[in-house]
Amino acid sequence: MEKLIWIDGELVKRQDARLNVFDHGLLYGDGVFEGIRQYNERVFREQDHLQRLMDSAHAIRLNVPYTSEQISQAMAKTLQANGLKDSYIRLLITRGIGPLGVSPVGCKQPSMIIIADAIELYPAELYHSGMAIIIAKTIRTPSAALPARVKSLNYLNNIMAKWEAIEAGVSEAVMRNHKGFICECTAVNIFIVKNGELLTPPDDSDILLGITRAVVIELAQVAGIKVRKQNITPEDLLAADECFLTGTGAEVVPVTSVDKQKIGGGKVGPVTQQLMEAFHQYARETEARTSKNSGSGAQVPPVHQDILRRRC
Repeated sequence: MEKLIWIDGELVKRQDARLNVFDHGLLYGDGVFEGIRQYNERVFREQDHLQRLMDSAHAIRLNVPYTSEQISQAMAKTLQANGLKDSYIRLLITRGIGPLGVSPVGCKQPSMIIIADAIELYPAELYHSGMAIIIAKTIRTPSAALPARVKSLNYLNNIMAKWEAIEAGVSEAVMRNHKGFICECTAVNIFIVKNGELLTPPDDSDILLGITRAVVIELAQVAGIKVRKQNITPEDLLAADECFLTGTGAEVVPVTSVDKQKIGGGKVGPVTQQLMEAFHQYARETEARTSKNSGSGAQVPPVHQDILRRRC
């Protein structure tokens, strides 16, 4: 089936999808986006993602030309037109067409694009054997310069760190904030396990508040795993018993090496394994069932807590 892209209310063939060269999203990275997963014909945590999209747009003073309900309907139309049941959805809202110059004042009409397709962020074997990462020299843009919670089209900071990973021959690079603490990787959040506790950087440490990150924290708490949000140093990371990354495209992926130093003896750890399995069940089974009755943004439902404990 030929892929169709939704652009400003119309479905067009992939080869016909066009963006005006004077769009400030192209010229200056002036816009926001969201990455969302579809499992078993259900859009995962849809309302959470749409709220984050709206919050990002509000933070950069971008007036979204559609309501959340209209965007939801447009996503459903795009998925149906492409015959997709399990996919990755990319929502983009740009500032729109305007004159040359960074001022957004001349941009009269924002533009919205919806792309739905398959995705494989990392090779499948890494979920079994674990991935190698490095600690990047490139630091995360401080929130005082650009709020980390804004999922902006301007990803150059992350791209430069990704280049470091590519040049080192690994899949990912973890970035530090301006205080020297571990914050996140180029497109995913990070967790470590130490003495049975699950640790992740605090919300105010220049990180994107990942929706998959939030789900994993919920699942860990349901499973009786103690979770703490605290500053993590590079030394803490290297001394971790386990490490894993979370993201919409990545889901939960184990890390077994940092800067060529083995983590957990170079094997996927038990806490990582149980949370990978719990997330897989929740995203593909539990969420798909409960969202039919309680909304696609539903949290982990209490009725399924015993099931999750057993699986974990």
